[in-house]
Amino acid sequence: MATIKLNITGMTCEMCVKHVTNALANVPGVTSVDVSLANREALVTFDKGVRPDAHALLESISEEGYSGEIAPGASA
Repeated sequence: MATIKLNITGMTCEMCVKHVTNALANVPGVTSVDVSLANREALVTFDKGVRPDAHALLESISEEGYSGEIAPGASA
C-alpha cells in the first residue's frame, strides 16, 4: 500500500468531509480515504501497482465544489 496526501480547501463541516471522502473513494485505484476537517487534508491509500492519477483525484473533489493540491513531499 502507498499513500498520497492532499491539502483540501473549502471544507467547513462534516458534510463536506463526507462529500470529499466519497468523491476520492470513487477514483479508480483508491482503496481507502481518511479526510480531516481540522487539518484540511485527505490521506488517500492505494495499491502501489495501481497509483491513481493525481489529476483524477483533484478533479473528483473539484466536481464537489472543493479545491486541493498534492501536499509537497507527501506522496509515497
